[in-house]
Amino acid sequence: MLQSIYTNEEAVGYKSGYLDRFFAGGDDWICAAEAENRVVGYISVEVHKAPELFVYLDDLSVSVQFRNSGIGSALIEEAAAFAGKINAKYIALHVESSNSQAIKLYERLGYSVHHADGTRLLMRYDIADA
Repeated sequence: MLQSIYTNEEAVGYKSGYLDRFFAGGDDWICAAEAENRVVGYISVEVHKAPELFVYLDDLSVSVQFRNSGIGSALIEEAAAFAGKINAKYIALHVESSNSQAIKLYERLGYSVHHADGTRLLMRYDIADA
């Protein structure tokens, strides 16, 4: 997926076998967006059950030429719909504090900064507030 998004054979991301958990039929999953007969974006979703049921957005990426076209928002909204179906209390994600474009997107979708975590921000969307 990273190679498809970044159109670079040398794209480095997950360790070998890491993605298997998203395809094993468990709670964690990946949703991909397709355009022009190829994957142009994806979001990976983790379900956490402790200390309370919540969804963590592990990774979101949209190919550069397809950004600002609603694909990222649609992927996040798909994850939010899933979180609602399983009665999750909230959705959480980390974003680099320097990534102002992503922060604006998350804030527009109702996420707020929960706390700073080094160079990253932990953002959260409370399902009860939806």
